[in-house]
Amino acid sequence: MRVGVGSGNPVKVEATRRALTSEADEFGADATVEACSVPSGVPEQPSGREETRRGAANRAEAVLAEGYDLGVGIEGGVADGGDGHLVLVMWAVVTDGDLRGRGAGPSLTLPDGIADRVRAGEELGPVMDDTLGEDDVARRQGAAGALTAGRVDRTDALRTAVAGALGPFVSSLY
Repeated sequence: MRVGVGSGNPVKVEATRRALTSEADEFGADATVEACSVPSGVPEQPSGREETRRGAANRAEAVLAEGYDLGVGIEGGVADGGDGHLVLVMWAVVTDGDLRGRGAGPSLTLPDGIADRVRAGEELGPVMDDTLGEDDVARRQGAAGALTAGRVDRTDALRTAVAGALGPFVSSLY
Protein backbone atom coordinates (compact mmCIF):
# COMPACT_ATOMS: atom_id res chain seq x y z
CA MET A 1 0.00 0.00 0.00
CA ARG A 2 1.32 3.44 -0.96
CA VAL A 3 0.65 6.05 1.68
CA GLY A 4 1.18 9.68 0.76
CA VAL A 5 1.66 12.36 3.39
CA GLY A 6 0.56 15.76 2.12
CA SER A 7 3.76 17.55 3.07
CA GLY A 8 7.47 17.69 2.41
CA ASN A 9 8.18 17.97 6.14
CA PRO A 10 10.08 14.87 7.32
CA VAL A 11 8.51 15.16 10.79
CA LYS A 12 5.04 14.61 9.32
CA VAL A 13 6.24 11.64 7.27
CA GLU A 14 7.89 10.06 10.32
CA ALA A 15 4.79 10.68 12.47
CA THR A 16 2.70 8.84 9.87
CA ARG A 17 5.20 5.98 9.64
CA ARG A 18 5.14 5.58 13.43
CA ALA A 19 1.34 5.68 13.59
CA LEU A 20 1.06 2.98 10.92
CA THR A 21 3.66 0.69 12.48
CA SER A 22 2.42 1.11 16.05
CA GLU A 23 -0.93 -0.49 15.34
CA ALA A 24 -1.51 -3.89 16.97
CA ASP A 25 -2.69 -5.40 13.70
CA GLU A 26 -0.87 -5.71 10.40
CA PHE A 27 -2.55 -2.68 8.81
CA GLY A 28 0.68 -0.79 8.21
CA ALA A 29 2.98 -3.79 7.71
CA ASP A 30 3.16 -3.43 3.92
CA ALA A 31 2.86 0.36 3.79
CA THR A 32 5.33 2.55 1.96
CA VAL A 33 5.10 6.08 3.37
CA GLU A 34 6.16 8.92 1.09
CA ALA A 35 6.17 12.70 1.21
CA CYS A 36 3.86 14.32 -1.32
CA SER A 37 3.96 18.11 -1.16
CA VAL A 38 0.48 19.45 -1.84
CA PRO A 39 -1.24 22.72 -0.96
CA SER A 40 -3.39 22.96 2.14
CA GLY A 41 -5.82 25.47 0.71
CA VAL A 42 -5.71 27.41 3.99
CA PRO A 43 -3.40 30.25 5.13
CA GLU A 44 0.19 29.42 6.10
CA GLN A 45 -0.85 30.02 9.69
CA PRO A 46 -4.24 28.34 10.07
CA SER A 47 -6.41 29.98 12.69
CA GLY A 48 -9.05 28.03 14.55
CA ARG A 49 -9.77 24.34 14.82
CA GLU A 50 -12.06 24.27 11.77
CA GLU A 51 -9.56 25.95 9.44
CA THR A 52 -6.81 23.63 10.71
CA ARG A 53 -9.00 20.53 10.13
CA ARG A 54 -9.91 21.82 6.67
CA GLY A 55 -6.23 22.19 5.79
CA ALA A 56 -5.58 18.59 6.84
CA ALA A 57 -8.59 17.35 4.84
CA ASN A 58 -7.54 19.31 1.75
CA ARG A 59 -4.05 17.80 1.94
CA ALA A 60 -5.39 14.24 2.34
CA GLU A 61 -7.69 14.63 -0.70
CA ALA A 62 -4.92 16.21 -2.80
CA VAL A 63 -2.62 13.28 -2.00
CA LEU A 64 -5.26 10.80 -3.21
CA ALA A 65 -5.49 12.75 -6.46
CA GLU A 66 -1.77 12.03 -6.93
CA GLY A 67 -2.49 8.28 -7.08
CA TYR A 68 -1.76 7.09 -3.55
CA ASP A 69 -3.80 4.32 -1.91
CA LEU A 70 -4.11 6.26 1.32
CA GLY A 71 -3.90 10.02 1.72
CA VAL A 72 -2.74 11.58 4.98
CA GLY A 73 -3.15 15.26 5.66
CA ILE A 74 -1.62 16.86 8.74
CA GLU A 75 -2.04 20.49 9.68
CA GLY A 76 -0.93 22.53 12.66
CA GLY A 77 -2.59 25.77 13.62
CA VAL A 78 -3.52 28.03 16.47
CA ALA A 79 -6.91 28.46 18.11
CA ASP A 80 -8.62 30.29 20.92
CA GLY A 81 -8.18 28.20 24.05
CA GLY A 82 -11.46 29.49 25.46
CA ASP A 83 -9.85 31.28 28.38
CA GLY A 84 -8.19 34.16 26.60
CA HIS A 85 -5.14 32.08 25.73
CA LEU A 86 -4.01 30.98 22.29
CA VAL A 87 -3.29 27.27 21.87
CA LEU A 88 -1.34 25.21 19.38
CA VAL A 89 -3.64 22.66 17.71
CA MET A 90 -2.92 19.84 15.28
CA TRP A 91 -5.23 17.74 13.14
CA ALA A 92 -4.82 14.78 10.82
CA VAL A 93 -7.17 13.37 8.20
CA VAL A 94 -6.70 9.95 6.60
CA THR A 95 -8.73 8.85 3.57
CA ASP A 96 -8.78 6.16 0.93
CA GLY A 97 -11.54 7.89 -1.01
CA ASP A 98 -14.30 5.91 0.72
CA LEU A 99 -13.44 6.05 4.41
CA ARG A 100 -12.28 9.19 6.18
CA GLY A 101 -10.85 9.42 9.67
CA ARG A 102 -10.02 12.51 11.68
CA GLY A 103 -7.79 12.80 14.73
CA ALA A 104 -6.31 15.55 16.85
CA GLY A 105 -3.03 15.83 18.66
CA PRO A 106 -2.52 17.62 21.96
CA SER A 107 -3.45 21.28 22.37
CA LEU A 108 -0.76 23.30 24.09
CA THR A 109 -1.15 26.80 25.50
CA LEU A 110 1.22 29.27 23.90
CA PRO A 111 3.19 31.56 26.21
CA ASP A 112 1.84 35.12 26.16
CA GLY A 113 4.83 36.62 24.33
CA ILE A 114 4.62 34.05 21.54
CA ALA A 115 0.82 34.27 21.38
CA ASP A 116 0.98 38.07 21.10
CA ARG A 117 3.26 37.84 18.08
CA VAL A 118 1.04 35.24 16.39
CA ARG A 119 -2.07 37.36 17.07
CA ALA A 120 -0.20 40.29 15.47
CA GLY A 121 0.08 38.27 12.23
CA GLU A 122 3.35 36.36 12.50
CA GLU A 123 3.51 32.62 11.80
CA LEU A 124 4.24 30.34 14.74
CA GLY A 125 7.18 28.52 13.08
CA PRO A 126 9.30 31.63 12.49
CA VAL A 127 8.32 33.00 15.91
CA MET A 128 9.57 29.78 17.51
CA ASP A 129 12.79 29.94 15.45
CA ASP A 130 13.34 33.51 16.62
CA THR A 131 12.43 32.78 20.24
CA LEU A 132 14.72 29.75 20.44
CA GLY A 133 17.51 31.20 18.29
CA GLU A 134 17.33 28.18 15.96
CA ASP A 135 16.38 27.46 12.36
CA ASP A 136 13.63 25.11 11.18
CA VAL A 137 12.23 24.22 14.61
CA ALA A 138 9.13 22.90 12.77
CA ARG A 139 11.30 20.25 11.07
CA ARG A 140 12.64 19.00 14.40
CA GLN A 141 11.18 19.28 17.91
CA GLY A 142 8.49 21.75 16.89
CA ALA A 143 6.69 24.11 19.21
CA ALA A 144 5.36 21.07 21.07
CA GLY A 145 8.88 19.95 21.98
CA ALA A 146 9.95 23.42 23.03
CA LEU A 147 6.81 24.05 25.09
CA THR A 148 7.09 20.73 26.95
CA ALA A 149 10.89 20.71 27.32
CA GLY A 150 11.03 17.62 25.10
CA ARG A 151 8.42 15.61 26.98
CA VAL A 152 6.32 15.59 23.80
CA ASP A 153 8.07 16.40 20.56
CA ARG A 154 6.35 17.33 17.32
CA THR A 155 6.69 13.84 15.85
CA ASP A 156 4.98 12.24 18.87
CA ALA A 157 2.24 14.87 18.93
CA LEU A 158 1.49 14.44 15.22
CA ARG A 159 1.70 10.63 15.52
CA THR A 160 -1.14 10.83 18.02
CA ALA A 161 -3.26 12.82 15.57
CA VAL A 162 -2.57 10.37 12.72
CA ALA A 163 -3.22 7.35 14.95
CA GLY A 164 -6.61 8.82 15.87
CA ALA A 165 -7.42 9.43 12.20
CA LEU A 166 -6.60 5.80 11.41
CA GLY A 167 -9.49 4.66 13.65
CA PRO A 168 -11.97 3.82 10.86
CA PHE A 169 -9.28 1.82 9.08
CA VAL A 170 -8.17 -0.29 12.03
CA SER A 171 -11.17 -0.61 14.34
CA SER A 172 -14.41 -2.50 13.75
CA LEU A 173 -16.23 0.04 15.92
CA TYR A 174 -16.68 2.44 12.98
